[in-house]
Amino acid sequence: MALRIFETDPDALPKVSQFADDTVGRFHSGRQEDGIPVALAHWRITTGDPTVAQAVAQLFGGSPVTDDESTAENNIEVQTDKAKILVVLDGPESITSDMKLWNSGNLVHHCDGVEYLSPDDLKGRPCLCPKLMEERKAAAKRKMGPSPSISVEFRVADDLDLGKFRFQSGSWKMAEVLHEYDNALARVGGPALAELTLELVEYTTKKGRDVSYYKPVVKVLKSWNDAVSDPKY
Repeated sequence: MALRIFETDPDALPKVSQFADDTVGRFHSGRQEDGIPVALAHWRITTGDPTVAQAVAQLFGGSPVTDDESTAENNIEVQTDKAKILVVLDGPESITSDMKLWNSGNLVHHCDGVEYLSPDDLKGRPCLCPKLMEERKAAAKRKMGPSPSISVEFRVADDLDLGKFRFQSGSWKMAEVLHEYDNALARVGGPALAELTLELVEYTTKKGRDVSYYKPVVKVLKSWNDAVSDPKY
């Protein structure tokens, strides 16, 4: 018989961490340096498993570095030399997204852009976020509105047995093309081979200022079954 102690006090039920999952590691497009976010030209991978760290280092370059002072679950880092990595996505459900606003580690706004997703007493009600994209971005920049929270779950194509990895992004550019990813994965109708890329974007503003940054991009190539039967793969 299971314990029923939380039926009488549901608020005492321990909350599951937002990062708790069955993945073996995470891909990162940036890092914090002296408290300042810095974009990277190559993928950074973190894990808590030394075997996984050694494997991704052999596949994608770099060397495992363990942060013994870190309390994070994924305290081993591999700074790879790859901007493009082949991955396998299980279908449209491999990519999830919503809108979140955090304040001092607390989730203060959670919606899908139109309706609240939480808490329960607000779920389904209009979230009153701005309708125009530029207004949404401006509100998020002022910490007055939510930003995209995108999660991509996958296996690396070169070693499926390593397990699943996760990449999380708040990129507005990625948010703008999520429907394209969903459509491409739906057309495949099963596991798909894809490229996960940090793509360099360069342009000059109207005021003559040169801008460059790296954006995460998912490119669905073909079904995984077709890929493994292709001698070119």
